Amino acid sequence: MTIAVYGAGGIGCYVGGRLVAGGADVVLVGRQRVADEVAEHGLHLTDYRGADLRVTDVRFETIPAAAAEADLVLVTVKSAATDTAAAELAEVLEPGTVVVSFQNGIRNGDLLRERLPEQLVLTGMVPFNVLTKGGGAFHQGTEGGLDVQQHAAIAPYVEVFERAGLPLTQHADILPVQWAKLLLNLNNPVNALSDLPLRDQLSQRAYRRCLAAAQTETLELLALQGIKPAQLMALPPHRIPTVLRLPDLLFRRVAAKMLAIDPHARSSLWEDLQAGRRTEIDYLNGEVVRLAESLGRAAPVNSRLVALIRQAQAGPRRAWTGEQLYRELRP
Repeated sequence: MTIAVYGAGGIGCYVGGRLVAGGADVVLVGRQRVADEVAEHGLHLTDYRGADLRVTDVRFETIPAAAAEADLVLVTVKSAATDTAAAELAEVLEPGTVVVSFQNGIRNGDLLRERLPEQLVLTGMVPFNVLTKGGGAFHQGTEGGLDVQQHAAIAPYVEVFERAGLPLTQHADILPVQWAKLLLNLNNPVNALSDLPLRDQLSQRAYRRCLAAAQTETLELLALQGIKPAQLMALPPHRIPTVLRLPDLLFRRVAAKMLAIDPHARSSLWEDLQAGRRTEIDYLNGEVVRLAESLGRAAPVNSRLVALIRQAQAGPRRAWTGEQLYRELRP
């Protein structure tokens, strides 16, 4: 079985590299810049538990045709590039090829399914954070395996992912899992605007209150829509905002696991801002704004976070204190 990772950036290189290290036949497809980096350095994959893997025998291609031979295609492009990736894959994939969207946001699997009617498209979710360190080094800073929509076509690959240290958890209904992940990802703009590592940012109550406000607003809208997010953590989603608002000392006692994060981990949105790339804010907090509009409601907290990230993209950027940001979101 051949696996193609289409859009091999941070997540794609990490997942693809772990699969190669586990003995899978993998081709990474991505940009020339990343291909050159991998050709020079190979892949150096580490995680918060102490894993330290060096993978030198990596096949990295830069043209869509490289995915044509794959039995399984993992799509890991940024959300804004999904339409382009779908058009490219439609030209080269055989009918019946299994395609899994491992992307942020809610709608990418549906878009791929619409554009690839002859392939079997499933929705997946990557719950963990990957930090791109440069020189072919990628670091998993938070816990988790991989989540995917349940289907018999996944069965041949379960052992492959298990060997790679990325076990697949299958879900009959993936949408509540996606929304549960998005609730956590609402912290991405807060982290990016703070310009701090995730653990340092989450250690400060003022920043946590910003995240709690964004989550509370989202949970109210999801309830109106009749969607109950899945429980991905020890706490159910509706309890998390209350815990986030606790004073720092009490938070460290009650929710120590939330701070069990690699000290270097940051959000992918922070990485995009630093690199001058287009962020995925429209597919994170922007999804909440779209949900509110569909319900005839407003989402002022998430709307303001979207606006602040767009301002940061345009430059110049500033590092917000927790108090400054909370006042901005809740005047």
